[in-house]
Amino acid sequence: MSNIVAIVGRPNVGKSTLFNRLTESRDAIVKEISGVTRDRLYGKGEWNGYQFSVIDTGGYATTKEDIFEGEIRKQVELAVEEANVILFMLDVTTGIVEMDNVVAQLLRKSKKKIIVVANKVDSNDRVGMSAEFYSLGLGEVFDLSAANGSGTGEILDTLVPYFDKENESIREEDDLPRFAIVGRPNVGKSSLINAFTGQERNIVTDISGTTRDSIHTRYKSFGFDFILIDTAGIRKKAKVTEDIEFYSVLRSIRTIENADVCLFLIDASEGIQKQDLSIYYMIEKNSKGVVVLVNKWDLVEKDHRTMVEYEENLRNQLAPYNDVPIIFTSTITKQRIHKALETAMEVFANRTKKIPTSKLNDVMLEIIQQTPPPANKGKYIKIKFVQQLPTHAPAFAFFCNLPQYLTEAYRRFLENRMREVFDFKGVPIKIFFRKK
Repeated sequence: MSNIVAIVGRPNVGKSTLFNRLTESRDAIVKEISGVTRDRLYGKGEWNGYQFSVIDTGGYATTKEDIFEGEIRKQVELAVEEANVILFMLDVTTGIVEMDNVVAQLLRKSKKKIIVVANKVDSNDRVGMSAEFYSLGLGEVFDLSAANGSGTGEILDTLVPYFDKENESIREEDDLPRFAIVGRPNVGKSSLINAFTGQERNIVTDISGTTRDSIHTRYKSFGFDFILIDTAGIRKKAKVTEDIEFYSVLRSIRTIENADVCLFLIDASEGIQKQDLSIYYMIEKNSKGVVVLVNKWDLVEKDHRTMVEYEENLRNQLAPYNDVPIIFTSTITKQRIHKALETAMEVFANRTKKIPTSKLNDVMLEIIQQTPPPANKGKYIKIKFVQQLPTHAPAFAFFCNLPQYLTEAYRRFLENRMREVFDFKGVPIKIFFRKK
C-alpha cells in the first residue's frame, strides 16, 4: 500500500503553499496568479514515523480560455486516481464559489477519503467562517493557515490512520538512480517522459515553457527501476521575462545538481546551440553522468551518411569532454527511447564504479612509466601512487614529488588513458595531483 496524499482545489487557494509545508521544501512555485502550477508535483513528507507522498496539482478549472486548462483538469483527475487520501482545499475569504462545487462533485465520484481544508484562516477573526463548507457534504472541515502553519498538525494527525507505516516503496526511492531530463525549452522533455511511461504523465504543448516545476516519476518496468525527473526548460537569462520562469530555471539547475545522470536533449532540426552548451557544461561542472539525446530525428532529411556526420560534428562541438553516448531519438515514433534508458543505466554504473587500488596502480603506473610526465623548468616529476577518492563521482589522486609542475596537457593524457582502460564513458572524472 502506498501512502499518497493529493492536494486538490480550484486555482489560487494555497495548494502549493501547503505542499511546501507538508514536504518541508520549496519545490512548488508559489505565486498569487492562478494557473502557476500546471503539472502534478510530487514530494515526500513524514509525520509521527509515517512516510507519505504528496501530490500538488494544478487548480481545477472549467473554462476553455487557456490552452492549459483542459490539460490541468486531466492532471487533477489522474492525481485523484493515484491518491488514497485527498485534501480538498477551499478559501474562507471567498466562501463557496461555483468552481468549488464542480471540484466537490468530482471528489464525490472518486469514493476516496476526502479531508476538507479551509485555508487562509490566518487570524481569530476568520475562525468559524468555514462553517458553510459543511454544506458540501464531504465531512468534517479543518481550519488551516498554510502560510503560517497553524492547523497543519491536526490535519496530519487525521491523515495518519490512513497510512501504512511499513511503506517500503517510499524508502526504496532514496536509493534509486535519479535521471534528470534537461535541455532548452520545447525540445521534447515532457514528451520523452510520456513516451517512457506510456501515460500522459506531463503536460505537453507546442508552447515553450509549459513545464515550470521539476516533476518526479518512478519508472519501474522492463527490468528498470529509477526516478525520472522532467525539468523546466533552461533559457538564456535575457529571455527570462516572467519571474515565475526565473524560479523554474533555478529549480532546473538544482535538479541537475541532485541527479545522478542527465538525459540531455537537443533538437535535431536546430542543432546544438550556445545555450545547449551552457547546460552541457553545467552538467560537467557538477560531475553528473550524461547521455546526449538528439531528439526529433524523424524530422531530419537524411541519407546513409547523415547520422555519422551529425555525430562527428556534435562531438567536435562538445570537445574537450566528448566521451559521451549520443543517441538519435524521436518521442513521436518512440525511436530508440529504450536504448536511451539502457545507456543511462550503463552511465550510472560507470559513475558509481569503484576500482581496486591494486589494479589502479598496476595499470596506471605502467602507462606512466611508458609515457612519463615531461620535465618542467628543469624539474623531473615522479608519480609513485594512485588512489580513487571516496566521492560520489569518479575522482583520483596521483601522488608525486612535485605536483605543481604537472601540466594540464598531461592531466588530460592521464584522463584519456583511464577512460580507455576502465570505461568511464558518459562520466566526467576528476584528477588531482598531490605531494607524496
